[in-house]
Amino acid sequence: MEIFLPIAHMDVNLLLILMFGVSIGFLSALTGVGGGFLLTPLLMIIGVPPLVAVGTTPALITGSAAAGSYSHYRLGNMDLRFGLALLVGSWSTAIGAIYATRFLEQSGHFDTIVVFTYVTILGTVGTATFVESMRSVFGRTVAATAGGTSAAASAEGPFGWLPGQMHFKVADRRMSVLLPLLLGAFIGILNALGMGGGFVAVPAMIYLLRIPTKVAIGTSLLLMLATSMVVSTMQAGINHSMDPVLALTLIVGSALGAQWGARMSSRLPGEKLRLLLALILLAVAIKFLFGLLMTPQEFYRLVGVGV
Repeated sequence: MEIFLPIAHMDVNLLLILMFGVSIGFLSALTGVGGGFLLTPLLMIIGVPPLVAVGTTPALITGSAAAGSYSHYRLGNMDLRFGLALLVGSWSTAIGAIYATRFLEQSGHFDTIVVFTYVTILGTVGTATFVESMRSVFGRTVAATAGGTSAAASAEGPFGWLPGQMHFKVADRRMSVLLPLLLGAFIGILNALGMGGGFVAVPAMIYLLRIPTKVAIGTSLLLMLATSMVVSTMQAGINHSMDPVLALTLIVGSALGAQWGARMSSRLPGEKLRLLLALILLAVAIKFLFGLLMTPQEFYRLVGVGV
C-alpha cells in the first residue's frame, strides 16, 4: 500500500514506514536514544530527500520519546532536575543550528556534512561504548561505570572543582550544573541535524557523569522529547522540511514499539543495554562510511536500492 508524501513529493510503502516507526520506538525506549541517528539514514536510503529526512526525524523522536519517557517516569528512572539542566543547554543551541542547516542546504554542502558528522560521532561513541561494555560483560571494569558504586562514593560526581555544585536526587550524584548544560548544548546541535543525540547523551551520562544506566536512559528520553518538540516545530516553520504524513505514520508505529522497549529495558542488565547500543552505533557508522568511500551507484547497489 503506497502513500504520497506531500513535502518529499514521492510515494512510499505504508507498511515499511510503520515498521520504521515501530523499530525506532522500541530502540528509543530500550536504550534511551532518540533513534534519529538510525531513522534519518533509513529515510535517505529509500529516497527521501536529506533535508526532509532531517526535518521530519525530530517529529518522530518527539512521538517515540513521549511514550518511552512516560513509561520510564512511572518506573522511577528519570531525574527531572538533571533533565531540566540538559534542556536549558539543548534549547540554547538547537535554534541556531536549525538556521545553520538552512544555510548549508542552500550552499549545497548539507548532505556531505551530515554524512561526515554521522561517521565521526557514531564511530567514536560506538567504539568507546563497545570497548567498555565488553569489559563490563566479562567483569573487567569497576561497577562504578554502570552506576553500581558504594553508598559513600555514589553521591560524588566528576569534576568536583567546577562551580555550581548541586545534588541530583534520583541520579544520586552531586556535580556542577555546568556539566548537564554543556552536554545539553551539544545534544541540541545534533538534534537539529536529525541525529537525535540520545546516542551521545546516554553514554556521556553513564561514563562521564556516572549516572546509573536506567536513570540515564529515562532522563535522556525526557531530553529527546522536549528538544525534538521544539526542533520539529521550527523545522516545519523555518525550513518547511517536515513532512506531516511521513511524521504521523512514523509516530503511530513508534508509540507501539516504545511500550515494548520500556518493558524490556527494565529486565535487561545495564551492561547488555550498553553493548546493544554500541553495536547499533557501529553498524550505522559503517554504513555511512561505505557511503563516503563508494560512488552513489555502488552504495545503493550494495544496500539493495535500485537507481
